[in-house]
Amino acid sequence: MTVNYAIHAENLSMVYGRGPTRVEALKGVELAVRPGDLWAIMGPSGSGKTTLLTILGLVTTPTGGSLRIDGENIYDGKQPDLARLRREKIGFIFQSPNLIPFLTVSQNVLLPLHLAGVRGQHAEARVRELLGYLDIADRADLHPNQLSGGEQQRVAIARALANNPKIILADEPTASLDTERALNVMRLLRQVTNEQHAAVLVVTHDHRLIKEVDRVVQVIDGRIVDAISDAPTGAQEPSRGPER
Repeated sequence: MTVNYAIHAENLSMVYGRGPTRVEALKGVELAVRPGDLWAIMGPSGSGKTTLLTILGLVTTPTGGSLRIDGENIYDGKQPDLARLRREKIGFIFQSPNLIPFLTVSQNVLLPLHLAGVRGQHAEARVRELLGYLDIADRADLHPNQLSGGEQQRVAIARALANNPKIILADEPTASLDTERALNVMRLLRQVTNEQHAAVLVVTHDHRLIKEVDRVVQVIDGRIVDAISDAPTGAQEPSRGPER
């Protein structure tokens, strides 16, 4: 049976430098993430988590291996239009919301739609839908400095969802939040996986989040060493590579 993966990576490797300065940041990483999956990627600093996220986000080109995003082969010998793929397939959420301070909430969420060529009533309706979905419709005309930290992160999530991406990549989105706000962000991401059927990967050091995700992937020294499921027993499972 053919499985449609949102992310399907095989034998990904990333090497920086040569000779004595050579560093293997990733070593044969394999991932098979389905639409609707919510995974956390954890590991010590320098383990390769952010490198992996930038490769999956089509920001960095791996040294070796293959990658499919929503069924599209990224490195198949052709020159991929990475900007288009990022715009159409991937939404990014960062530790800092990175909102544009002189734009209103609505204008911040409109920006990726405009970059994708979506304008007019359709774009405005999408913004209203997202702000309502994330319960910040009443903040639409405010500027970022008029929002709480949690509200700013909701705007960042709305912006990431604007173009209906198949994949959401989040880099330490809860690091600066207290426990209640951190769990609220993760529950919003769970809502996204359930209702938007997006695949969500969260790079984090935050062990408060383990119970909120489907799977925890541990990365150490550039390798996936194990994955912890959300089974009630808390038992560990071997990492799940691509199914064939």
